[in-house]
Amino acid sequence: MPEPTPGNEPIRLPDHDLNDLVSTVARLVTESRKQSETLSRLADEATAAEARSPDERTGPGTTQEGPTSIFILALDGQAYDEEIAALSNWVHHLLIPVYGREVASSRPWCHKWQEHPEAVARLHALWLAWQQLTDVEAGLAGPSMWHRDHLDPTLLQLRAPDGPFGACTTSPARPNHRLLAAPDVDLVA
Repeated sequence: MPEPTPGNEPIRLPDHDLNDLVSTVARLVTESRKQSETLSRLADEATAAEARSPDERTGPGTTQEGPTSIFILALDGQAYDEEIAALSNWVHHLLIPVYGREVASSRPWCHKWQEHPEAVARLHALWLAWQQLTDVEAGLAGPSMWHRDHLDPTLLQLRAPDGPFGACTTSPARPNHRLLAAPDVDLVA
């Protein structure tokens, strides 16, 4: 191994920090696998539902059971609450500690991101992609594809000065939270 020279010394984390990080990643991988199993089960159920004839799917007395989508904005009630709790765990224990970077006017962040529907939607999509692309079945390039195709574009949108957090915290010393108004639908149409 070459001798370290000034400027290229390896970064050493204290053992307890490294152990905490390893434990957190292991827990998140376990949760990811559980989510993957749930997604597979839902996909199997959807395939089985599609195989039924239209009359069997929508005939008298039939009701649609289970979620029609895995996307968080399509969920409600307990399903939404469970998904937002799992997403929050991933955001707070993996995404922000590893990829959060400093808050600045050019990169705002909101500690109440769960109250911003766009942020919830984008972070959930990012998390779903992370679950899929960090799975063993994704192959060796999966994590790289996740960074390139999902993480970088999502963070650029979320943390842009005109993004959903644009009216929120731009300085860690002055926490702020404000939801931006959505366009008036009547004026848009």
